[in-house]
Amino acid sequence: MTQPALFDLSGQTAVITGSSRGIGKAIAHRMAEHGANVVVSSRKADSCDIAVGQINDAVGREAAVAIPANIADKASLQHLVDATLERFGQIDALVCNAASNPYFGPQSGITDDQFLKILQNNIVSNHWLIAMVAPAMRQRKAGSITIISSVGGIKGSTVIGAYCISKAADMQLARNLAAEFGPDNVRVNCIAPGLVKTDFAKALWDNPEILKHSTAAAPLRRIGIPDEIAGMAVLMASRAGGFMTGQSVVIDGGVSVV
Repeated sequence: MTQPALFDLSGQTAVITGSSRGIGKAIAHRMAEHGANVVVSSRKADSCDIAVGQINDAVGREAAVAIPANIADKASLQHLVDATLERFGQIDALVCNAASNPYFGPQSGITDDQFLKILQNNIVSNHWLIAMVAPAMRQRKAGSITIISSVGGIKGSTVIGAYCISKAADMQLARNLAAEFGPDNVRVNCIAPGLVKTDFAKALWDNPEILKHSTAAAPLRRIGIPDEIAGMAVLMASRAGGFMTGQSVVIDGGVSVV
């Protein structure tokens, strides 16, 4: 019997949060390109619909559907899961990409509300959604979960410290769940991007001085683009990533090694 191609996602259904733009949209596009059905999800329905149209046009089939959800609302996440199951029957790959960072500055200046929002959206919401999706994966003895963390999770920061704390927690969540779910053949990994040209990270690349500082010592001397993260997400959901679990793969142009 012929094995499927290493990166073939045909027959899989993937749910990607925060996927109406940026890294999440690139992941949805490339997963669809590799054969998956993808659920595009973010808070705004109109943004999801636009992304779905663009993805379907790009891949030449009705691969993507929109199911909006607010990651801070547990009931909204449950609706995302239930609506996906109603449409496709099962969830084979989950990508927790949505996150927030409402504060830019030293840790001493962050308000309680800002800190709690970062922790809620970047770690607690991932815990909720994984808890909703994982039981069926474990019962089937198949599935992949990918959390989009950040290189900030392994470095200190004077301006996005709370965000970095939440992203370090995502890495530990992946390690814990990899240990729990591994016997049931469910893999859990993190991708830790460096600075990528997205609207979310605009405060870090739109300022020429900050951009110069960020790239001056980087071996590749530039920031990344969303597609350079999407490829790893495809790998983690595919047969090519079948022996990888509990890992946090840094994709940062080499910044963290110099």
